[in-house]
Amino acid sequence: MTAPNQGSDPTNIQGFADTDSTERQKEVWEPVSDRKIRMGIAGYGVCRFGTAFGFQHHPNVEVAAVCDIFPDRCAELAAVCNCQTTYSSVEEMVKDPSLEAIFLATNAPNHARHAMLSLNHGKHVGCAVPAVFGSLEEADQLYETVKRTGLEYMMFETSAYHAACYAMRTVYEAGAFGKLVYSEGQYYHYFPTPLAAYQEWRTGIPPMWYPTHSTAYYVAVTGGSFTEVSCQGFRGQIPQFQPDANRFQNPFDSEVALFRTSEGGSSRMSVCWGMRGSGGETGLVHGELGYMNGTEFYPAEDRQKLPNIAKPQLPAGMNAGGHGGSHGYLADEFVTALLENRPPLINIAWSLNMTVPGIIAHQSALKDGELLKVPQYNFDFR
Repeated sequence: MTAPNQGSDPTNIQGFADTDSTERQKEVWEPVSDRKIRMGIAGYGVCRFGTAFGFQHHPNVEVAAVCDIFPDRCAELAAVCNCQTTYSSVEEMVKDPSLEAIFLATNAPNHARHAMLSLNHGKHVGCAVPAVFGSLEEADQLYETVKRTGLEYMMFETSAYHAACYAMRTVYEAGAFGKLVYSEGQYYHYFPTPLAAYQEWRTGIPPMWYPTHSTAYYVAVTGGSFTEVSCQGFRGQIPQFQPDANRFQNPFDSEVALFRTSEGGSSRMSVCWGMRGSGGETGLVHGELGYMNGTEFYPAEDRQKLPNIAKPQLPAGMNAGGHGGSHGYLADEFVTALLENRPPLINIAWSLNMTVPGIIAHQSALKDGELLKVPQYNFDFR
């Protein structure tokens, strides 16, 4: 989890803007069930992700327990969620037999461990990004745990519900692109000094260990995967990204990877911490039949043939939220999937196919761009 309260304001962190360029449909939100899921929320650190996604406002959720290892943050999380039951750790909260699901907003190095712990105690899991933190072994273990338990796992990748990515996915599913020949994803977040974090896990982090804001612009558009990668790293002057200044021995403040995709196309995915004046998460896609850079489809004469690309309405009282108006949609998708007894959009295969390629990309960068194979995860066990 994260360090004691340091006064960080998540509204001032790059990427947290409450913006959404897609006008939502006018239809009223219709519940799929009147059942309430009893949910536990773990973690209330610098980014306040424990409440950022709005579970406490969803009509089908009862936030029944919360935890943080720091008592002041645990108390604040409980107050915001109007929750009376608190625990001092994930390890304690997972023992609560009344909880059906747990949302993990803990520190990234513990995401996979906390997810497996929760799954092994019979809880569905929603988790902040990334699914795993630099470990291929944990990726395989998490995949096998989801497969063995039969429970649902969803990584809360915000780019998947950006207006542009949502529109691209809708258009792709309608067949209007054909196969994607080329795609791009960019995650630019200037880090001249480290963002506060529990045990300083963000200090010097290899950029491609946090790739999903970029890689979503292929995986969350097509449902496909990356099969090979060559990556270049940039050695800049920012002190935390000198190899003797961080626990990862990471020399790169920015990494740019060229992936081969499962469709036979190419994707250029970038994660850059070292470019002053740059910020945000964006992408574009070029298919055999058309392309999109944002929410407009080209060629323009084909637009009238496209499906409605507007995101649906959210429950009353829930906001689309930050990261391009994605937060509320991620929470609603997770909750709705559990109510409908189906896998969520960003299932375990999508989650790992967005995360693990970055781990391999960083290995490639350390080997001067050597072309490396990327492990594949599928969802054929349901």
